[in-house]
Amino acid sequence: MIAPDKLEQIRQRFAFIEAKLSGGADASELASLGREYSELKPVVEQIDAYQGYLEAINEAEAMLDDPEMRDLAEEELKEMRARLPEAERAITLALLPKDEADHKPAIIEIRAGTGGDEAALFAGDLLRMYQRFAENRGWKFEIVEEAQSAVGGYKEVVANVKGDGVFAVLKYESGVHRVQRVPTTESGGRIHTSAATVAVLPEAEDVDIDIPASDIRIDTMRSSGAGGQHVNTTDSAVRITHLPTGIVVTSSEKSQHTNRAKAMQVLRTRLYDLKRQELDDARDATRKGQVGSGDRSERIRTYNFPQGRVTDHRINLTLYKLDQVMQGDLDEFIEALTAADQAEKLAELDP
Repeated sequence: MIAPDKLEQIRQRFAFIEAKLSGGADASELASLGREYSELKPVVEQIDAYQGYLEAINEAEAMLDDPEMRDLAEEELKEMRARLPEAERAITLALLPKDEADHKPAIIEIRAGTGGDEAALFAGDLLRMYQRFAENRGWKFEIVEEAQSAVGGYKEVVANVKGDGVFAVLKYESGVHRVQRVPTTESGGRIHTSAATVAVLPEAEDVDIDIPASDIRIDTMRSSGAGGQHVNTTDSAVRITHLPTGIVVTSSEKSQHTNRAKAMQVLRTRLYDLKRQELDDARDATRKGQVGSGDRSERIRTYNFPQGRVTDHRINLTLYKLDQVMQGDLDEFIEALTAADQAEKLAELDP
């Protein structure tokens, strides 16, 4: 049973934020209040539905003494009491602790793993899969850094994905993605197994990470494309080295100013992710389950081309729709992973 006073506190806070946004908020408060409003609105909607069932139960109980209304009241009571547990669960789900980074855009880093050229080709396939998924959601998808393979695909590629709640949706994609298929270069028709790693990081804002100028070294160099071909003859590419950690970020478009801004954004994001991991370690988090652990060395999904199936090993879900998945249809996996994560958090709430 959810404490009524807690529900009332949430409603009062929501009403306060709503009033502030209607005309009493400072410009500096608008972003944070708007975010909190968006987070509380679905919670308040669930509270309203829950309290509506309680009121209906009270009204039906009051009609039990009326002989003419008794049958109708009993039917109403049965229906409302059956709905009440699900309404309580919906509020509990809405109140589950949220990752403070869920609302943020994300940086996706994809790297070819074991499998040589085939792994690089698969890394390219994954990049296109996420790009199509982002397009389907109306998100902005932009490649920030890339190292192409000589045969196509990528040794490494970094992309920025902007939109509402991007990290909350894509964070379950971190880990090792394995592919089983016959490579185009394989004349014997044998199935090979290759892998690529995916890391999804919440994009850091300036207020999240402050990087002193003394902590970085910025080098410029000539941009080059696949195979070492020069894109231009000016020193526009930028390489930034974070001296305390040794993290190196490069960006190699035509504009040195753009490259510097993009490289700094990726560096801030990697440092923010490092900070988050250190905080998790310091808290000695006990929830290191199979969903949402963020362990990028963990094999999370297998794409089997001969059988047309994709299996997510964390939740034992297999879908025979590989073509659709590679075209960006990830919704079924993400919904199932989100539900599994919520179920795990609910289980932790039980004594």
